[in-house]
Amino acid sequence: MVVDGHWDGGPELEGADAEELFVEVEPSVSIRVIVWNPTSRGGPSDGTVVMVPGWGSMFEGWRPLVSEWVKSRHLVYIETREKASARIDRRISKSDFAIERHSSDIATVLESLGIAHSNVDWYSSSLGSTLLIDAYQRGELGGRSSVLLAPNPDFEFPLWSKAIIYAPLPMVVYKKMVGFVAWVVDRRTKEEGQKILYRRSLLAHDVPRMLLSARWNLSYSLPNDLSSVEVPCAVMPAHWDTLHDFDKVQGVVDSIPNCRLIEVPSNQYAHEPGVLKEIDEFHSSL
Repeated sequence: MVVDGHWDGGPELEGADAEELFVEVEPSVSIRVIVWNPTSRGGPSDGTVVMVPGWGSMFEGWRPLVSEWVKSRHLVYIETREKASARIDRRISKSDFAIERHSSDIATVLESLGIAHSNVDWYSSSLGSTLLIDAYQRGELGGRSSVLLAPNPDFEFPLWSKAIIYAPLPMVVYKKMVGFVAWVVDRRTKEEGQKILYRRSLLAHDVPRMLLSARWNLSYSLPNDLSSVEVPCAVMPAHWDTLHDFDKVQGVVDSIPNCRLIEVPSNQYAHEPGVLKEIDEFHSSL
């Protein structure tokens, strides 16, 4: 179900050709994928940037960064199945949003597009980063490099929100509560630009999917042993990011072999073209 213009259409960006796809990842479930090919230089032969944004994240928040990146790189942007863009034509349950389901979807997209894991430079955020780390550890996904913005080693919600998430309330009540949740997130977010993006994203969600996804996420944490991760990784935290615990992110860095820490001024900075300097430096060092 596509709820509004936030979740459909292949954004036309200067210097690249865009294609919107809906890839069937299992019967009755297709997820939205946007592919850009630069018109002047670069392309799949130079490797592919694959972006996996965070929980409920909308493309508009990534537009500034992607608009610059696609001028020189073949880029694939994958929206995970909890987002309103996914086409799910059957009854859903909490298990539909397990981490393993997400990573299996990603693997199916790469296979569908004929992209070899060894040619992928990953860029991910929040839930996207967590699911990639989990998949690297299990050997389901691989890559040439991976920049992981603000991974969640677990999904800690405040006690009051846990009570709401598990309460046996009618769906209409949950839908009316979205505005309140947006207000809470607004209060916890310091960066003005991120406040606007988070609020827009929350108000555009498919509430039943997000609720079931939240219920599954609450029971998840990354394995303590991440020693089997072979993809060269860099973790990118921001001290100002109040929605992701910096100390926990540091623990992830310490657990992944030869992982690098790239600190950035803010979470918003990691959504803008300036962060390509840090990303390119990391790629060049490998």
